[in-house]
Amino acid sequence: MTWLLMLVWLGLAQAAMPSAPSAAEPRQQAVVETTHGTFIFDLLADKAPRHVAHFITRARGGAFDGTTFHRVIQRGLIQGGDPLSRDPKLSHRYGTGGLNELAAEFNDEPFTTGTVGAVLVPGNPDSAGQQFFVTASDQLALNGQYTAFGRIAEGLEVVQAISQLPANSSGLPDERVVINRVVIRDAPAPEPEPFADVTDAELGRYEATIETSRGAIRVAFFADKAPGTVRNFLRLASAGVYDATPFHRVVKGFVVQTGALAYRTAPLTAKQQALVPESLAPEFNDTRHVDGVLSMARGDDPASASTSFFICTAVCASLDGKYTAFGRVIDGLDVVHAIEHVLVDGESPVEPILIDRVTVTRTSRD
Repeated sequence: MTWLLMLVWLGLAQAAMPSAPSAAEPRQQAVVETTHGTFIFDLLADKAPRHVAHFITRARGGAFDGTTFHRVIQRGLIQGGDPLSRDPKLSHRYGTGGLNELAAEFNDEPFTTGTVGAVLVPGNPDSAGQQFFVTASDQLALNGQYTAFGRIAEGLEVVQAISQLPANSSGLPDERVVINRVVIRDAPAPEPEPFADVTDAELGRYEATIETSRGAIRVAFFADKAPGTVRNFLRLASAGVYDATPFHRVVKGFVVQTGALAYRTAPLTAKQQALVPESLAPEFNDTRHVDGVLSMARGDDPASASTSFFICTAVCASLDGKYTAFGRVIDGLDVVHAIEHVLVDGESPVEPILIDRVTVTRTSRD
């Protein structure tokens, strides 16, 4: 997919190489303020020290102010930083400015979603400069072909929204996405992972209220049966991962299912995405799958559960011991059954039924 970044070299003069930052310096971040929202990325000085130093120098000198994201690949990446993009009359030359200033620093940082990389002149690995791109989805074909020097810490949804703007055949967005300014700051101390310091025994003190477009469902958890699964659910719920997620599957007399991120109406933030497990170890237990029991959905692999879960609406004995039951409805079972009886097309509700939000509370019970 390297053709996505093909640019024309105008023979700009090679600039002096910036010095690499000291290893003693704290990790820094770039705050990119645009007309379409703000995103923040960590500068990976340990991976590409010269690129990071160059970016910091340019940002502090105001080199990005007033430039634009002049190219978008639908749901793929966004590209910006060209000094020529300040002038709307030079749109035919966008992508050709601010290059040929840095030698390559290819590294092992993968071009997964949210990676920041340096734009190159085609065929010349030592031609990076002021232009950069941000991946809005995994672009692993770029690994080892471009220098990765940053990773999104906040505002991934802004990057993804920009990547989906209508554009012409060259990728120029129909509306100008201006970079108002780029601010360099020290990275704040990492926030503790939700529920990381809560013991397995204490997990049982928590409840969650799943507020849906059909009413509220309050649930308690089997922390003694499936502590890892309960911890995962509470972590995702408290971070808002389930908010704006629909019940995508309804099978009368069996289950209603939700939590699958593929059906979510808005992209996750970088912080939310970091909490999503690739897979969960199964915690099959002796809990029977009966009306009102929550259990994790999965594929053929027993360890393939992640975010999607279902609520039984009847006795589902065929699931016992094969799916991880981790909670039960303690209030709002009528709402579950109301969802169960909506009009469906196959197993998909005809009208969307959304989780508006999930609220986690700690109870005083032992």
